Amino acid sequence: MPPTDRIRDHAGQGAPTVAAQRTRRRLRADRARQLADLLRHQLLTGGFPGGTLPHESTLAADYRASRNTVRQALDLLRAEGLVDRLPGVGTVVVAQKYPHGLDRLMGLAETLREHGHVTNEVRTMGPACAPAPVAERLHVPTGADVLYVERLRRLNGLPLSLDLTYIPLDIGTALLGADLENTDVFRLLEAITGQRLGQAEITLEAVNADAHSATVLEAPRGAAVLMLERLTHLADGRPVDLEFIRFRGDRITMSGLLHRSL
Repeated sequence: MPPTDRIRDHAGQGAPTVAAQRTRRRLRADRARQLADLLRHQLLTGGFPGGTLPHESTLAADYRASRNTVRQALDLLRAEGLVDRLPGVGTVVVAQKYPHGLDRLMGLAETLREHGHVTNEVRTMGPACAPAPVAERLHVPTGADVLYVERLRRLNGLPLSLDLTYIPLDIGTALLGADLENTDVFRLLEAITGQRLGQAEITLEAVNADAHSATVLEAPRGAAVLMLERLTHLADGRPVDLEFIRFRGDRITMSGLLHRSL
């Protein structure tokens, strides 16, 4: 057989092998992500008593996965900062995420009251000219003043969210002397207006932390944060609170109960 034919024949034999190896690696990576999702749920719901995960061989048997797949899944969780490997101990839970419901209109302190004490550091507060999108959503004239509030919110001392809030000035003026450090704005709005809050429109998306947000939240610059945009209305329908809330994604998890309707 001529040398060129032998080279061509050898390449033809090797191609399926390379493709098969790539397929195996992809499938193993897929299985690792699937297992990481299952383990993450267990981590966040207290499924591992004492905070220590079972041995890799036990996880492999329980989830019918290979040891390599288990190791890859644990590596993914370690990269998220949820677990760590301790010599002589094994894989342990090192971070906790707190649940934030999306099916009830509640302030942060109300939402997390079972998990500790929420405090607010008021970083900026005062009248500000409403940008056109803010004025439109709050139903105030373009260029009118609104109350602007920026707060860093902590749970048990740990930075959790950076909240930027816009409130119509006729309501917001009464907030200037209020205890915003220890009280949710929702409670204060209801006390000031004499009305219950009615409903809110929300949008949730992941964004990269800008330099300011990262510094305030003590998060790596460029880290993913959960951005919750919420426009809250009084019971009579008036919009009174437009918020842009950046949550540290490694400390909060969003959940809700949905009902199907067609």
